Amino acid sequence: MNGIDLLSKFGFNVTKEPESIYPFSPVYRVKNGDQDVIVKRTQRRAETVMSYTKMLKDNGINVVTPVKLNVENPQQIEDTSFVVYPFIKGNVYSGKNKEIFEAGQLLGKIHRLSPNSNTYNLLDYDVYDFNQDEVNESMEAISQHANNAGVGIDTERLNEALLESVALQKELQHADLPQVATPHDFKANNLILTPEPYLVDPDNATWIPRIFDLALALLLFHNEHKSAPARVFTLMEWKQFLSGYTMFVTLTEKEKVFWEKAKRHVFLDEVMWLMAEYEEDWRNPGQQDLFRSLIQVLLDGSDYTID
Repeated sequence: MNGIDLLSKFGFNVTKEPESIYPFSPVYRVKNGDQDVIVKRTQRRAETVMSYTKMLKDNGINVVTPVKLNVENPQQIEDTSFVVYPFIKGNVYSGKNKEIFEAGQLLGKIHRLSPNSNTYNLLDYDVYDFNQDEVNESMEAISQHANNAGVGIDTERLNEALLESVALQKELQHADLPQVATPHDFKANNLILTPEPYLVDPDNATWIPRIFDLALALLLFHNEHKSAPARVFTLMEWKQFLSGYTMFVTLTEKEKVFWEKAKRHVFLDEVMWLMAEYEEDWRNPGQQDLFRSLIQVLLDGSDYTID
Protein backbone atom coordinates (compact mmCIF):
# COMPACT_ATOMS: atom_id res chain seq x y z
CA MET A 1 0.00 0.00 0.00
CA ASN A 2 1.30 3.45 -0.88
CA GLY A 3 1.51 6.31 1.60
CA ILE A 4 -1.47 8.22 0.17
CA ASP A 5 -3.80 5.23 0.62
CA LEU A 6 -2.44 4.51 4.10
CA LEU A 7 -2.97 8.08 5.30
CA SER A 8 -6.47 8.15 3.82
CA LYS A 9 -7.45 5.24 6.08
CA PHE A 10 -6.89 7.58 9.03
CA GLY A 11 -8.75 10.47 7.39
CA PHE A 12 -5.72 12.44 6.17
CA ASN A 13 -6.14 13.82 2.67
CA VAL A 14 -2.84 14.15 0.81
CA THR A 15 -2.39 14.45 -2.93
CA LYS A 16 1.34 13.81 -3.13
CA GLU A 17 3.03 10.56 -2.10
CA PRO A 18 4.51 11.30 1.35
CA GLU A 19 8.15 10.69 2.14
CA SER A 20 8.98 8.54 5.15
CA ILE A 21 11.02 10.31 7.81
CA TYR A 22 12.61 6.96 8.75
CA PRO A 23 14.68 5.01 6.21
CA PHE A 24 13.81 1.48 7.39
CA SER A 25 9.99 1.55 7.52
CA PRO A 26 7.08 3.85 6.64
CA VAL A 27 6.88 6.69 9.19
CA TYR A 28 4.94 9.75 8.03
CA ARG A 29 4.62 13.17 9.63
CA VAL A 30 1.34 14.86 8.70
CA LYS A 31 -1.01 17.57 9.91
CA ASN A 32 -4.05 16.78 12.03
CA GLY A 33 -5.73 20.17 12.18
CA ASP A 34 -3.09 22.47 13.60
CA GLN A 35 -1.17 19.60 15.23
CA ASP A 36 1.59 17.47 13.72
CA VAL A 37 1.18 13.72 14.10
CA ILE A 38 3.18 10.62 13.21
CA VAL A 39 1.71 7.64 11.35
CA LYS A 40 3.77 4.45 11.77
CA ARG A 41 3.68 0.70 12.06
CA THR A 42 3.00 -1.00 15.35
CA GLN A 43 2.64 -4.62 16.49
CA ARG A 44 -0.09 -6.87 15.10
CA ARG A 45 -1.44 -7.09 18.67
CA ALA A 46 -1.80 -3.31 18.72
CA GLU A 47 -4.54 -3.09 21.33
CA THR A 48 -2.42 -4.82 23.97
CA VAL A 49 0.47 -2.44 23.32
CA MET A 50 -1.82 0.59 23.56
CA SER A 51 -3.38 -0.67 26.79
CA TYR A 52 0.09 -1.07 28.28
CA THR A 53 1.35 2.33 27.15
CA LYS A 54 -1.83 4.00 28.42
CA MET A 55 -1.04 2.55 31.84
CA LEU A 56 2.46 4.02 31.65
CA LYS A 57 1.05 7.40 30.60
CA ASP A 58 -1.53 7.36 33.40
CA ASN A 59 1.30 6.78 35.86
CA GLY A 60 3.32 9.78 34.76
CA ILE A 61 5.62 8.23 32.14
CA ASN A 62 6.46 10.45 29.16
CA VAL A 63 5.34 8.13 26.37
CA VAL A 64 3.27 8.56 23.23
CA THR A 65 -0.26 7.15 23.12
CA PRO A 66 -2.67 7.15 20.16
CA VAL A 67 -4.19 10.44 18.99
CA LYS A 68 -7.99 10.67 19.17
CA LEU A 69 -9.37 10.62 15.62
CA ASN A 70 -12.75 10.24 13.98
CA VAL A 71 -11.68 6.80 12.81
CA GLU A 72 -10.28 3.80 14.63
CA ASN A 73 -6.73 4.32 15.90
CA PRO A 74 -4.76 2.07 15.79
CA GLN A 75 -6.10 -0.06 12.96
CA GLN A 76 -5.03 -3.03 10.90
CA ILE A 77 -4.54 -2.28 7.20
CA GLU A 78 -4.11 -5.38 5.06
CA ASP A 79 -1.76 -7.51 7.17
CA THR A 80 -0.05 -4.66 9.08
CA SER A 81 -1.13 -2.59 12.08
CA PHE A 82 -0.61 1.17 12.05
CA VAL A 83 -1.05 3.84 14.71
CA VAL A 84 -1.17 7.63 14.80
CA TYR A 85 0.84 9.26 17.59
CA PRO A 86 1.35 12.93 18.43
CA PHE A 87 4.54 14.49 17.12
CA ILE A 88 6.67 15.39 20.15
CA LYS A 89 8.69 18.57 19.89
CA GLY A 90 12.04 18.77 21.63
CA ASN A 91 15.76 18.20 21.27
CA VAL A 92 17.65 15.06 20.36
CA TYR A 93 20.04 13.18 22.61
CA SER A 94 23.68 14.25 22.41
CA GLY A 95 25.39 12.08 25.03
CA LYS A 96 25.54 14.55 27.92
CA ASN A 97 25.81 13.03 31.41
CA LYS A 98 22.49 14.57 32.46
CA GLU A 99 20.75 13.01 29.46
CA ILE A 100 22.26 9.61 30.22
CA PHE A 101 21.25 9.78 33.89
CA GLU A 102 17.69 10.85 33.07
CA ALA A 103 17.38 8.12 30.43
CA GLY A 104 18.37 5.58 33.09
CA GLN A 105 15.75 7.05 35.40
CA LEU A 106 13.06 6.71 32.74
CA LEU A 107 13.82 3.05 32.09
CA GLY A 108 13.86 2.44 35.86
CA LYS A 109 10.44 4.07 36.25
CA ILE A 110 9.06 1.97 33.39
CA HIS A 111 10.37 -1.26 34.89
CA ARG A 112 9.09 -0.31 38.34
CA LEU A 113 5.55 0.01 36.92
CA SER A 114 5.58 -3.48 35.42
CA PRO A 115 2.96 -5.90 36.78
CA ASN A 116 4.20 -9.13 38.31
CA SER A 117 2.75 -11.17 35.46
CA ASN A 118 2.04 -10.58 31.79
CA THR A 119 -1.40 -9.09 32.41
CA TYR A 120 -1.22 -6.97 29.25
CA ASN A 121 -0.66 -10.06 27.10
CA LEU A 122 2.43 -8.59 25.50
CA LEU A 123 4.69 -10.62 23.25
CA ASP A 124 6.42 -13.16 25.48
CA TYR A 125 10.17 -13.29 24.84
CA ASP A 126 11.15 -16.83 23.86
CA VAL A 127 14.25 -16.57 21.69
CA TYR A 128 16.48 -19.34 22.96
CA ASP A 129 16.95 -21.41 19.80
CA PHE A 130 20.07 -20.04 18.12
CA ASN A 131 22.36 -22.73 16.75
CA GLN A 132 25.90 -23.12 15.49
CA ASP A 133 24.85 -22.96 11.84
CA GLU A 134 23.23 -19.53 12.37
CA VAL A 135 26.39 -18.25 14.03
CA ASN A 136 28.55 -19.59 11.21
CA GLU A 137 26.30 -18.02 8.58
CA SER A 138 26.25 -14.66 10.40
CA MET A 139 30.01 -14.70 10.95
CA GLU A 140 30.59 -15.37 7.27
CA ALA A 141 28.53 -12.28 6.40
CA ILE A 142 30.14 -10.16 9.14
CA SER A 143 33.66 -11.13 8.03
CA GLN A 144 32.85 -10.33 4.40
CA HIS A 145 31.25 -6.97 5.26
CA ALA A 146 34.18 -5.98 7.48
CA ASN A 147 36.78 -7.02 4.89
CA ASN A 148 34.96 -5.18 2.10
CA ALA A 149 34.89 -2.04 4.25
CA GLY A 150 38.52 -2.38 5.33
CA VAL A 151 37.56 -2.78 8.99
CA GLY A 152 39.79 -5.01 11.08
CA ILE A 153 38.00 -7.18 13.65
CA ASP A 154 39.02 -10.29 15.58
CA THR A 155 36.73 -12.72 13.78
CA GLU A 156 38.16 -15.77 15.53
CA ARG A 157 37.47 -14.46 19.04
CA LEU A 158 34.08 -13.07 18.01
CA ASN A 159 33.04 -16.42 16.52
CA GLU A 160 34.18 -18.22 19.65
CA ALA A 161 32.25 -15.84 21.91
CA LEU A 162 29.06 -16.20 19.88
CA LEU A 163 29.27 -19.99 19.99
CA GLU A 164 29.74 -19.80 23.76
CA SER A 165 26.58 -17.69 23.90
CA VAL A 166 24.67 -20.37 21.99
CA ALA A 167 25.69 -22.88 24.67
CA LEU A 168 24.32 -20.64 27.44
CA GLN A 169 20.79 -20.33 26.08
CA LYS A 170 19.07 -23.15 27.90
CA GLU A 171 20.59 -22.16 31.22
CA LEU A 172 19.21 -18.64 30.79
CA GLN A 173 15.83 -19.91 29.62
CA HIS A 174 15.39 -21.94 32.80
CA ALA A 175 16.99 -19.47 35.22
CA ASP A 176 13.62 -18.03 36.30
CA LEU A 177 14.87 -14.46 36.04
CA PRO A 178 12.56 -11.57 37.03
CA GLN A 179 10.53 -10.45 34.02
CA VAL A 180 8.98 -7.10 33.14
CA ALA A 181 6.61 -5.48 30.71
CA THR A 182 8.73 -2.99 28.79
CA PRO A 183 8.78 -1.07 25.48
CA HIS A 184 11.97 -3.09 24.74
CA ASP A 185 13.62 -0.77 22.27
CA PHE A 186 15.01 1.73 24.73
CA LYS A 187 17.63 3.69 22.85
CA ALA A 188 18.51 7.27 22.09
CA ASN A 189 16.77 7.53 18.72
CA ASN A 190 13.47 6.64 20.38
CA LEU A 191 13.74 9.49 22.89
CA ILE A 192 12.99 13.19 22.46
CA LEU A 193 14.24 15.57 25.16
CA THR A 194 11.44 17.90 26.26
CA PRO A 195 13.81 18.55 28.16
CA GLU A 196 13.01 15.35 30.09
CA PRO A 197 13.32 12.21 27.94
CA TYR A 198 10.05 11.34 26.18
CA LEU A 199 9.62 7.87 24.67
CA VAL A 200 8.27 8.14 21.12
CA ASP A 201 8.43 4.48 20.00
CA PRO A 202 6.94 2.01 22.48
CA ASP A 203 5.74 -0.37 19.78
CA ASN A 204 8.10 -3.26 20.53
CA ALA A 205 6.51 -3.76 23.95
CA THR A 206 7.43 -7.19 25.29
CA TRP A 207 7.33 -9.38 28.39
CA ILE A 208 11.00 -10.21 28.90
CA PRO A 209 13.67 -10.91 31.54
CA ARG A 210 14.46 -7.54 33.08
CA ILE A 211 18.22 -7.76 32.64
CA PHE A 212 17.79 -8.59 28.94
CA ASP A 213 16.12 -5.20 28.49
CA LEU A 214 18.86 -3.54 30.52
CA ALA A 215 21.56 -5.26 28.44
CA LEU A 216 19.89 -4.05 25.25
CA ALA A 217 20.13 -0.48 26.54
CA LEU A 218 23.82 -0.98 27.28
CA LEU A 219 24.64 -2.40 23.87
CA LEU A 220 22.46 -0.46 21.44
CA PHE A 221 21.51 2.82 23.14
CA HIS A 222 23.66 4.75 20.63
CA ASN A 223 22.69 2.75 17.54
CA GLU A 224 21.39 4.65 14.47
CA HIS A 225 21.67 8.08 16.06
CA LYS A 226 23.55 10.88 14.33
CA SER A 227 24.22 13.05 17.39
CA ALA A 228 25.08 10.21 19.79
CA PRO A 229 28.67 9.01 20.28
CA ALA A 230 29.53 6.26 17.79
CA ARG A 231 30.26 3.75 20.53
CA VAL A 232 28.80 1.91 23.48
CA PHE A 233 28.57 3.81 26.76
CA THR A 234 31.92 4.36 28.44
CA LEU A 235 32.23 2.74 31.86
CA MET A 236 31.55 6.09 33.54
CA GLU A 237 28.52 6.70 31.32
CA TRP A 238 27.19 3.22 32.06
CA LYS A 239 27.52 3.89 35.79
CA GLN A 240 25.66 7.17 35.24
CA PHE A 241 22.84 5.38 33.41
CA LEU A 242 22.72 2.65 36.04
CA SER A 243 22.66 5.14 38.91
CA GLY A 244 19.52 6.70 37.42
CA TYR A 245 17.97 3.29 36.78
CA THR A 246 18.60 1.89 40.26
CA MET A 247 16.86 4.85 41.89
CA PHE A 248 13.67 2.98 40.95
CA VAL A 249 14.68 -0.68 40.58
CA THR A 250 16.51 -2.99 42.95
CA LEU A 251 18.18 -5.73 40.97
CA THR A 252 18.28 -9.18 42.53
CA GLU A 253 21.36 -11.20 43.38
CA LYS A 254 20.32 -13.76 40.77
CA GLU A 255 20.23 -11.05 38.11
CA LYS A 256 23.72 -9.94 39.10
CA VAL A 257 24.97 -13.54 38.82
CA PHE A 258 23.44 -14.00 35.36
CA TRP A 259 24.22 -10.51 34.04
CA GLU A 260 27.30 -11.43 32.00
CA LYS A 261 25.52 -14.38 30.40
CA ALA A 262 22.47 -12.23 29.71
CA LYS A 263 24.65 -9.57 28.09
CA ARG A 264 26.18 -12.20 25.82
CA HIS A 265 22.76 -13.58 24.92
CA VAL A 266 21.41 -10.16 23.98
CA PHE A 267 24.45 -9.63 21.77
CA LEU A 268 23.68 -12.93 20.07
CA ASP A 269 20.01 -12.01 19.63
CA GLU A 270 20.15 -8.29 18.84
CA VAL A 271 23.65 -7.39 17.65
CA MET A 272 24.80 -10.38 15.60
CA TRP A 273 22.00 -10.00 13.04
CA LEU A 274 22.51 -6.23 12.91
CA MET A 275 26.15 -6.70 11.94
CA ALA A 276 25.34 -9.47 9.47
CA GLU A 277 22.25 -8.00 7.80
CA TYR A 278 23.22 -4.51 6.69
CA GLU A 279 26.41 -4.32 4.66
CA GLU A 280 25.85 -0.59 4.13
CA ASP A 281 26.34 -0.01 7.85
CA TRP A 282 29.92 -1.24 7.55
CA ARG A 283 30.56 1.55 5.03
CA ASN A 284 29.31 4.15 7.51
CA PRO A 285 32.23 5.39 9.67
CA GLY A 286 29.94 5.96 12.66
CA GLN A 287 28.49 2.45 12.53
CA GLN A 288 31.97 1.01 11.98
CA ASP A 289 33.08 2.60 15.24
CA LEU A 290 29.97 1.40 17.04
CA PHE A 291 30.46 -2.17 15.79
CA ARG A 292 34.10 -2.18 16.92
CA SER A 293 32.99 -0.88 20.32
CA LEU A 294 30.28 -3.54 20.60
CA ILE A 295 32.73 -6.31 19.80
CA GLN A 296 35.14 -4.93 22.40
CA VAL A 297 32.40 -4.98 25.06
CA LEU A 298 31.50 -8.57 24.18
CA LEU A 299 35.09 -9.79 24.25
CA ASP A 300 36.59 -7.65 27.02
CA GLY A 301 33.67 -5.88 28.72
CA SER A 302 33.49 -7.68 32.06
CA ASP A 303 33.80 -4.30 33.83
CA TYR A 304 30.29 -3.40 32.60
CA THR A 305 28.57 -4.78 35.66
CA ILE A 306 25.23 -4.06 37.37
CA ASP A 307 26.62 -4.19 40.91
